[in-house]
Amino acid sequence: MHPTAERFQERLRELGLDAEVQELADSTRTAKEAAAAVGVEVGQIVKSLVFVDDSGPLLCLCAGDRRVDTGKLGVNVRQADGDEVREATGYSIGGVPPVGHDRPVPTVVDTSLRRFETVWCAGGTPHAVFPVATETLIGAIPGAQIKEIS
Repeated sequence: MHPTAERFQERLRELGLDAEVQELADSTRTAKEAAAAVGVEVGQIVKSLVFVDDSGPLLCLCAGDRRVDTGKLGVNVRQADGDEVREATGYSIGGVPPVGHDRPVPTVVDTSLRRFETVWCAGGTPHAVFPVATETLIGAIPGAQIKEIS
């Protein structure tokens, strides 16, 4: 397993999440690629997107078949660039997991994810994913805001 995926797997254990990171031959960099690789609906793929506003980074978890409406996040919000994503989470675009970051990141979870009992998330690299019960994931994010952002 890639060292970054291994590091993330250990972080899942530290968080008490019983989820196994799986490395796939196919890319899971986009929601569409991830859904095809694991055989689920695109909406079951969690997009972990980093935005920035005047107070710093904000992680948004959104279903793969939805787009984040930045107007619902506040004013002066823009999508983070690659360096900002890595700085905020410790991971590169395409592999950003929803939890287990280098330091806490304020997180907003789109209500659309609750349509699914189980979702699939990035596991630290563009080839690593893990399945988790949606409510278990939400419960593992301290202070998460759950609201409609798509």
